[in-house]
Amino acid sequence: MKRSDPPFAFRGKYLLPVVCAAYGALFFFSHKKAWLALQKSAAVLVRILPIIVVVILFTALLNYLLKPRQIAAYLGRKSGIKGWLWVLAAGVISHGPMYAWYPLLEDLRGHGLRDGLIVVFFFARAIKIPLLPMMIDYFGWPFTLVLSLYILIGALVQGWILEALVPGPPAKPGCYAD
Repeated sequence: MKRSDPPFAFRGKYLLPVVCAAYGALFFFSHKKAWLALQKSAAVLVRILPIIVVVILFTALLNYLLKPRQIAAYLGRKSGIKGWLWVLAAGVISHGPMYAWYPLLEDLRGHGLRDGLIVVFFFARAIKIPLLPMMIDYFGWPFTLVLSLYILIGALVQGWILEALVPGPPAKPGCYAD
């Protein structure tokens, strides 16, 4: 069975005109405030642009190296304990701002990544490897170890709760998650 990719859909088709209209109205009522807001928006865009580029490149590399069947085997509906452990590890070692991961996780979700595993990934990000030595210095090994274990257990529990309460999306035709 061949998998057909969905056509490209510009999801910002409503948000972009609303933002443009808001800026237009603001320019009409207060030119200085509108210009200041536009400058700040441009500054934020310049700051996050490198992150966006890295995420796009990482997603492209992931799409090139991993096929949907491989992703579904590790993170799909039938992934079992391996899927939970993979996302726990990925959440702990991941860095950068949370929003930078959204496009990649959405892409993986389209290839069969379970919602519970996404929850576990985000929850496990609370453990920051670069900050662990400082935490150990301030609070000691036992506290750091117990807290880290509680975070990992909490991540799993949150994922299990989500999967128990919220049914996953139905399988799409041609999706390899089964």
